[in-house]
Amino acid sequence: MYRRNNAEEVVPEETKVWECVADDCKGWIRDNFTSSDDQKCPLCGSEMKAGTRMLQAINNPKNY
Repeated sequence: MYRRNNAEEVVPEETKVWECVADDCKGWIRDNFTSSDDQKCPLCGSEMKAGTRMLQAINNPKNY
C-alpha cells in the first residue's frame, strides 16, 4: 500500500524567541506569543533573554 504526502514542506525561518537563562532548563517561547518584555520562564520561573531560532512560521499577531 502506497500513501501520497501532498502536504507542502514548510521552510523554517529565523524567529524571535525568549529563552530561559537557567543552565538546567530548556524553556523558551516565541516572541509573538508573549504579552510583555519582562519575561519569566513558565517552567522554572527564572529570567528569560531574547534570542532567535530557526522555526516554522506561525502567524499570531499581538492583539492584547
